[in-house]
Amino acid sequence: MRKLIEATGALIDAIGTENFALTLSEALQGIAPFDYTVIFGYLGAARPMDLFDDFPKGKRKVFVEDYQEGPYLLDPFYLACGNKIDPGLYRIKDLAPDRFFQGEYFRSYYARTGLAEEIGYFIEMPGDATVVLSLMRAEKAFSAKDFRQLGNFWPVVRAVCQRHWDDLALSFGVDAQAKSDASIHQSIELAFINFGQGVLTPRERQVVEFTLKGHSADAVGRILEISPGTVRIHRRNVYSKLQIRSQGELFSKFIDALVSASDH
Repeated sequence: MRKLIEATGALIDAIGTENFALTLSEALQGIAPFDYTVIFGYLGAARPMDLFDDFPKGKRKVFVEDYQEGPYLLDPFYLACGNKIDPGLYRIKDLAPDRFFQGEYFRSYYARTGLAEEIGYFIEMPGDATVVLSLMRAEKAFSAKDFRQLGNFWPVVRAVCQRHWDDLALSFGVDAQAKSDASIHQSIELAFINFGQGVLTPRERQVVEFTLKGHSADAVGRILEISPGTVRIHRRNVYSKLQIRSQGELFSKFIDALVSASDH
């Protein structure tokens, strides 16, 4: 308890300094060990902002640089921000769709991270921005005790982050703030419309979206109010029109389209 009190004091002292995020990570390490920390700022449809990370260079490319190029649109944490999730601490598995760990986002991108588990604090900020502080383990998942103890520290995490990043929305710049009126859902919908424009029907684009997010045919059917068999027919038509044979190729085409769009 004494160490935690001392760590909290150091954390408060670090607010407004360049050492704040590292001090926060170290304080949380004192509660439950983990391998990596990354803190992203989100504002509406704007590209996520990397506020802090402690990845080695090779892993940073996957976790941060590649992520910012487009895969974030399928990230359960990013999508949870769009759903206005209640602030607090969450496991990624509790926010992910039913087939997330069998889906192409997981296989083609997330599996490359080599993580055993990721949990995240969701902190609401002024101006509709959100800070997501992710704690990652490479070897084993957080135990129920670890999760509970980290959850007990939530009031401190929330208070210090809100003070340190109180101007986060302004940091995104004028253009990003103008885009903040566009919801995350609108951003994703636009990405998929642009991806299949002139080739796929609106229904086929919807099937692509929910499939890449990690929803099963049954789940997509429930969302779109069609049968799982119809979902599978739409998938086959998508593959035929795009001249691909697998969900992996579909994911690659989607990411390539996002990267190409961002370059223009």
